Amino acid sequence: MTTRGVLYVHSAPRALCPHVEWAVAGVLGTRVSLDWIRQPAAPGTWRSEFSWQGQAGTASKLASALRGWQLLRFEVTSEPCPTAEGERYSCTPDLGIFHAVTGIHGDILIPEDRLRAALVRSQREETDLEAELAKLLGKPWDDELEPFRYAGEGAPVRWLHQVV
Repeated sequence: MTTRGVLYVHSAPRALCPHVEWAVAGVLGTRVSLDWIRQPAAPGTWRSEFSWQGQAGTASKLASALRGWQLLRFEVTSEPCPTAEGERYSCTPDLGIFHAVTGIHGDILIPEDRLRAALVRSQREETDLEAELAKLLGKPWDDELEPFRYAGEGAPVRWLHQVV
């Protein structure tokens, strides 16, 4: 069963750009050439966006192929399909990787056992419940990546239309 997704490389040093392309090509099994533009949020770095189609699980393979490189900020998303939920991976040099299962509207779905564990830790006063929930929702990653998500000069803009 195939799914679709998007790889967002939010920032990469110029020297790392070809390596990102090679890693993505290795996962997808086809030559990949990304359109790189300057990332104004981090001078000296570049950004790119790539829509992909592949088997369910491709998002995790892409995230795994890219996760070990310092100085790389990226996100990988995949849409749900009949055999798998959607996914979102976010990665920053400081925080590492975040993974979330997503529903058909892109909402993060938090498994019951993770919520129960957060409640137990907060009841034992090991942690603050609000902070635990923020981590489960990926808020630290969102906070760090938000400045990089804004389209810079020359970035492709996609208009989404909804017919009601």
